[in-house]
This record gives sequence, C-alpha cells and structure tokens, in this order.
Amino acid sequence: MKWACFITGTDTGVGKTVVTAALAAALVQRGLRVGVMKPAETDCPPEQGREGAHDAQWLRQVARCTAPLELVVPYALPLPLAPALSAEEAGVTIELAEVVRCYRQLLATHDVVLVEGAGGLLVPLTAQLTMLDLAVALGLPLLVVARNVLGVINHTCLTVTVASRRARVLGVVLNHPGAPDESDLSVRSNADALRRWCPVPLYGPVPHLADLNEEALAAAGSLLLGAGLLEGMALDIAEGGGVGASVSAAATEEGIPTEPLNEAGA
Repeated sequence: MKWACFITGTDTGVGKTVVTAALAAALVQRGLRVGVMKPAETDCPPEQGREGAHDAQWLRQVARCTAPLELVVPYALPLPLAPALSAEEAGVTIELAEVVRCYRQLLATHDVVLVEGAGGLLVPLTAQLTMLDLAVALGLPLLVVARNVLGVINHTCLTVTVASRRARVLGVVLNHPGAPDESDLSVRSNADALRRWCPVPLYGPVPHLADLNEEALAAAGSLLLGAGLLEGMALDIAEGGGVGASVSAAATEEGIPTEPLNEAGA
C-alpha cells in the first residue's frame, strides 16, 4: 500500500495541522508507517531554523515519523507571512524540485504520506506557484479543511470549485478549531448545507479538541476514516492514484516550472 494526499484549507487557522495530526494518529493506530510533510512553514525563529518549525515537529512526533527533519519541512521561514513573502524577505529561493525530492524520499519509506499546505488553496508558495500548483505538481488528491462558522458555505464551495478544475478533491472536513460559538446559528446547519450544496463528500463535523493527546487525536482521525475517507483512500489505491507517481508528468502537463521558482536571493 502506498497512498498520499495534500491537506489544504479554506483559510488560515481552520485547523489543518490538527486534522493532519488526527489522521496520522489514526493511521498509525492501524499499523501503517505514516510520513508527514509541511513543505514550507513560516513563523519559525531564525535562530532555531527547522527546530523552530513547531507544526512540522509536532506532526512528526504524532506520526512517529523518524524521517530527517529536512525532509519533513524543506523550508522553515522566519516571518509569519505567506511562504512566498516570507522567503523573499529572508532571501530564500523555494524550489519545487527540492520539495518533490523530499516528498519522494518520504513516500519511498512510508505507507502513507500526509502533506499539509500553508494557509488556503491559493496562498503563494513562490512568485509563480500557489499551494494548488504544488498539490498538482506532486500529483496528489486534496482534502479541504473548513472552519464551522458563518460563511463556510461560500468559502468551501469556492475552494472546492477551483480545486476540482485541476485535482481530485477527496472531500471536506468540517472542523471546530476552537470551542463552538453558541451565538452562531450556522454552526448547527452548516454540515447539512454543505452536504446540499458542496459537490464532494463531507467528513465531520470534527469536535473541538481541547486536549490534543494521542488518544483524542486518534479518535478524531478514526471518526473521519470511518465516515468514508478510508473508502476514498481505497479507491485511490485501486486506481493507482494518490501516490504522486506522475509528479514530473503532472508538472509538465500543467506547465509548472521545475527550475528555481522565484527570484528571492538571486
């Protein structure tokens, strides 16, 4: 078994890292070797470098992934901005070829690789590429994380519509990154509304996890897998998809450059 997917979101702060960790914990519990990857993490103290990439470090711990940190987080960037901007400010050139190299090494030694993007679908990775471009270049299906608040219908349908034009969308995870706002009436109706108007499967709602221990994460991840995500994975595997096997072909077909992708640090 080899399978991978790209976890994106409708926005920043929707809980992508927690959802990724929950899936990793549940898959580890099933006896799988899980690799995790955050191609570019920002807000990493410059004096700490990759050691200061807290999301990547936490995902690696939850997944019991022993891969070198430089494969898990190829680019640890200092400023809390979109990766393209943080890289430019730091004089760093983000190269697609390096991300692909790290991903392939992780895939070679794991059963499953979960790749978490930064921010939302169209957040710039470089001057030329977005997170969607990266997912397409890696040849990965997308899982979209959405926050259960007023406005999620529009945010989610926009994200899924754009993503579906270029990649397979496994579904949407409706998440509670914080305690639900009882005054927000939409919290009770968003799930049904998304099932009605969003053209991909809905998983969740995932409850707010006040305690991010391994047991709670695995339980939340198992909820998602049991709700149909496992069947989506099985379909990908049966069809030979979801492993990024055609990385170069996907990039070439989309016209995505594989040389250094921005001018920062040149």
